[in-house]
Amino acid sequence: MKYLCLVYREDEKVGALPQCVTEAVATEDPDELEALQQSGHYVTSARLQPAETATTVRVRGGSVFIAGGPAVGTTEQLGGFYLIDARDLNDAIRIAAKMSGARLGWIEVRPLKECDSG
Repeated sequence: MKYLCLVYREDEKVGALPQCVTEAVATEDPDELEALQQSGHYVTSARLQPAETATTVRVRGGSVFIAGGPAVGTTEQLGGFYLIDARDLNDAIRIAAKMSGARLGWIEVRPLKECDSG
């Protein structure tokens, strides 16, 4: 089953950490990705540009409304994602707990809804 692991963090808190801490976590990323690929759990992943680069689009009553910035104004921002293939939710949680993003923020693990193609 596929799970989307959404990586959230508080940019202010991450920015306040000593550089050696953020560098140490950043150097883990390639190893983390390789481990996911080697285990067969990895499908795809991507980091996102900063939240202030977002554009929010809403359609209400046939009118399109566009706003600069993220849809939700909070200190926690979506920073990236991993799409993984796991046996079940417990397996997905185990995988997410090893991600560096869980140490600097948190990971939301959400199962993908399977769509019928017929």
